[in-house]
Amino acid sequence: MHPLGEKYLRKFTLPLLWCPGCGNGTILNATIRAIDQLDIRDKVALVGGIGCSGWIPVYIDVDTLHVLHGRAIPFASGLKMSDPSRKVIVFTGDGDCLGIGGNHFIHGARRNIDITVIMVHNQIYGMTGGQVAPTTPSHGKTKTSPYGNPEIPFDGCALAKAAGATFVARWTTAHPRQLSKTIAEAIDHEGFSFIEVLTQCPTQAGRVIYGVADPAQLLDMLKANTINVNAAKNKSIEELTGKILIGNLYHDDERLEFASNYYKKISKLAASC
Repeated sequence: MHPLGEKYLRKFTLPLLWCPGCGNGTILNATIRAIDQLDIRDKVALVGGIGCSGWIPVYIDVDTLHVLHGRAIPFASGLKMSDPSRKVIVFTGDGDCLGIGGNHFIHGARRNIDITVIMVHNQIYGMTGGQVAPTTPSHGKTKTSPYGNPEIPFDGCALAKAAGATFVARWTTAHPRQLSKTIAEAIDHEGFSFIEVLTQCPTQAGRVIYGVADPAQLLDMLKANTINVNAAKNKSIEELTGKILIGNLYHDDERLEFASNYYKKISKLAASC
C-alpha cells in the first residue's frame, strides 16, 4: 500500500464500497494529500452526509461524524462552534447538499462559518437508484424523469457565492492535483469554503443520462466540457458556449468569520460585566 494509505486509511474498512470507476476514490486521495500537506491530522474533523460521497470520511483515520441526510452542515457548524480550533471538512453529495440540505447550506454560507464543504456533483442520486437530482441537466433522463428533466438545475457555486460563502471553487476528478491543492487552500481559508467536484458516476448518471458506462470516457467528457476560469478570460462567448468554468472562482479574505467573531463578542460582554 502507498505510504499515505498506510498512514491515513482505516484498513479494516477496506475494500472501498464504491462502484468500479467511481470518482469518490480520487476525492478521498486528494483530501488525504491536502491533510498531509498541511500536517493537521490531529486538528481535523470530518463530517459525512448520506449518499455515496458521505462514505469518503469513513475511510480516513481521524475524528469523523457520519450524520443524517441533509444535516452534515449543521452538525459541522455545531462542531466548529464547540471547538473553534478544529479544521472541519464536510463531504456531501449534490442531492444531500442542495436538495434536502439546501436550507442548511445557504445559512452556513450566510454565516460565513469556518468550515470547508466539498460537494460531490455526479448529477444524480446515485446510491438510491438513479433519481433526478437538483443538479441533473435539463432534459436529462433518469429513473424518475424518464421523459427528461423538466427543471433547471442549480449552479452550486453561484448559489454559494450569492449566499455569502467567501471561498468558492470548482474542479473535476480529472484534475486531482489541482483539486488537492484547492482543498488545502480552502482549509486554510478562514470562512465558509465551498468546493464543487464534478465527478463521473458510471453506474447511474453515466449509464442512464449519457449512455456511457466507461469511466475513462466519462473523465474525457469532464475534461472536454470544462475550461479553467483563467483560460476563459481570453475566449469569446461562442467559444465558451456549453463550457463549465473550473478553478478558484471567488475568494474574499475581508469578511468576518462567524465563530471567531461570536466568541470575541462573548468575551467582550463578559469583560464588561
